[in-house]
Amino acid sequence: MNRWIDGACRGIEAVIAAMLAVMVVLVFGNVVLRYGFNSGITVSEEVSRWLFIWMTFLGAVVALREHGHLGVDMVVQRLPRGGKKACLLFGHVVMLYIVWLLFQGSVAQARINWDVTAPTTGASMAIVYASGIVFAVLAGLILLLDLYRMLTGQLADDELVMVQESEEAVQLQQILGEVSAQSASPTAQGKVSP
Repeated sequence: MNRWIDGACRGIEAVIAAMLAVMVVLVFGNVVLRYGFNSGITVSEEVSRWLFIWMTFLGAVVALREHGHLGVDMVVQRLPRGGKKACLLFGHVVMLYIVWLLFQGSVAQARINWDVTAPTTGASMAIVYASGIVFAVLAGLILLLDLYRMLTGQLADDELVMVQESEEAVQLQQILGEVSAQSASPTAQGKVSP
């Protein structure tokens, strides 16, 4: 199951990269056409806005899977294993409830805006709210999988804290890990094998 979800996240990352490329082409092309030829791509702003919304929600799914969201783990890190599990359980139950609310709201908005057309493309505005539906479903599955892994004892102690304190702290830990790995290698200690 984890392999399937990791593969799906890699696919989502490819979709996000394609969306970003389309956005760059649309916006840059529109700027060049506007200033150079006094014309423009009429759908550029609208499609770029929609792509940005979709990229944000899809990126949040990938960040949730990689536990890349920022949070404060100062207290939870110091708790015993049972306390970490209780905090993780509570946090995931709250997040599942929030994802459920987001799903309900996005479905309601998609229904309301189903017949509303966008000004330049003429497409249904439900496309915008469908991003919330997709995020809620995928995030709910990821959260349920994390809960299942916790309840069945498949999570190690370091996986029980599923947030990052800050980007700088993560980078510092990676650097320290690389330095300690290099110092532990036989070549770094002067014990080169023949």
